[in-house]
Amino acid sequence: MHVLVAGSHGQVGQHVTAMLAQTDHEVRGMVRDEAQTTDVEELGAEPVLADLTEDVTHAVEGCDAVVFAAGSGGEDVEGVDRDGAVNIIETAEREGADRFVMLSSINADSPGDSPAELRPYLEAKAAADERLRESSLTDTIVRPGALTDEPGTGRVRTGADLDRKSDDIPREDVAEVLVAALEMEPTYGLTFEVLSGDEPIEDALADPLNQG
Repeated sequence: MHVLVAGSHGQVGQHVTAMLAQTDHEVRGMVRDEAQTTDVEELGAEPVLADLTEDVTHAVEGCDAVVFAAGSGGEDVEGVDRDGAVNIIETAEREGADRFVMLSSINADSPGDSPAELRPYLEAKAAADERLRESSLTDTIVRPGALTDEPGTGRVRTGADLDRKSDDIPREDVAEVLVAALEMEPTYGLTFEVLSGDEPIEDALADPLNQG
């Protein structure tokens, strides 16, 4: 499978890119800064220069799947987290890709439950998620809690609406969930939350709406 990682130089995206590079997939890492291409090569992927806010056809062309791990960092939530995501979704449809795994966020379905400063970001993610669900692509939407830089444990909790007894998860574990979901049919067409937990990732993704 030819896989494009959008946001391959981000904190989650670097983990995703490195993990995919250890598989049999052909991996293309999308960045918008030429200075980052060497880092992507060192992660084991083919770098491609593209900006989510512009034409990304050349980045998506020839790819079977997209893992969207890009983010605005709060600087341009509408331009990147909403419109940029929609741009690459629609390009993937036009270019004949089939699979799309989206890194979203917990509370994207209920922005009003989060602090006011997070609401524009969550509203942007919600709009992108909805466009993906409406697309012709085989989608999986992963909604993690607060991201940490702790080492991954390989163990999570998943569900449609998790009990928030803990509300964070290492970025490394989120990346592993995105990579594992790519080929796990039980995740196809689903939106689910993920937090740190006790279940091995592949076991959790075998029935992602019935964990917790």
